Amino acid sequence: MTKDERPPVGALWRSAAAVLAALAIATLIEPLALRHPDLSALQLWAQPLRNAGLSVACFAGAKLAHGLAARRLLRRRKGRRAVPKVLLDLLWFVLLAVATLASLSLFFRQDLSGILTGSGLVLAVLGFAIRNAVADVFSGLAMGIEAPFRIGDWVRIETLAEGRVQEIGWRTTRLVTRDSTYVILPNSQISSRRITNFSAPRQEYRDHAELTLPVDLPVAQAGQLIAEAATAARAISAGKPPEVQVTHFGPAGITYRVKYWVPQHDREQACRNEVLSLIDAALREQGIRLSAGRMPWDGAEVPGPAGPSQPQG
Repeated sequence: MTKDERPPVGALWRSAAAVLAALAIATLIEPLALRHPDLSALQLWAQPLRNAGLSVACFAGAKLAHGLAARRLLRRRKGRRAVPKVLLDLLWFVLLAVATLASLSLFFRQDLSGILTGSGLVLAVLGFAIRNAVADVFSGLAMGIEAPFRIGDWVRIETLAEGRVQEIGWRTTRLVTRDSTYVILPNSQISSRRITNFSAPRQEYRDHAELTLPVDLPVAQAGQLIAEAATAARAISAGKPPEVQVTHFGPAGITYRVKYWVPQHDREQACRNEVLSLIDAALREQGIRLSAGRMPWDGAEVPGPAGPSQPQG
């Protein structure tokens, strides 16, 4: 629910008027019936009309309480994240359940304890039958409270999917991948995986690429060459020059890691492609070839000239 979806003031006034009107009917119907004993119809319908008035007051009051809470919680405040829609939905469900139970107790003339006991048995049976759906719903509630991501964030759900969050529902979360593929994931599966949010705490983050150059090329010269080539990239964030670090040094070659800032996650591939293309052009212009591999001091097997890229903080 966004700021534009906040309940209008007119709707709140209508709910308040409905509460007052229903309470007035429930309060005045029995005194009127006692004052006019000759009206048999009024005597007959006094109790049902009173219960109906109280029931309408319960539901209208629930609507009014939800509207007031929504306007309060959805008020934009600097430095605070928006309240997840799922929490407001949960509040409405609780208020509606209370109003329903109160109405049932009025019409069936039974206290709430008896109704809750009977409904508890039914809910236990239903809960066992739909336990997977219930797990998804409670996982959605937990994510709504913790808010590990919001609509519009780029996220990676470990072993499941990566994309932009399109919708966060009660049971499922919907992502749109780089290839414009729609992915629908159950909330219970998301809650049990590691989540990487590329858009928090800000959209900009640092990525890196690695390459191994011959050992006879001085480190200072290689670092300057790589840094100058990467700085010319237009896709990376402006005002933050790339950094070059030596990560491995051995007889098979020297491995350099060039770090650069990505403006937002959907530009990651474009940034990486431009940075590597500029470095490749600079190396070819100087007649420098990449080394065939690198050999760390522990002798373990490692990737070749270009290693995998992971976001850096």
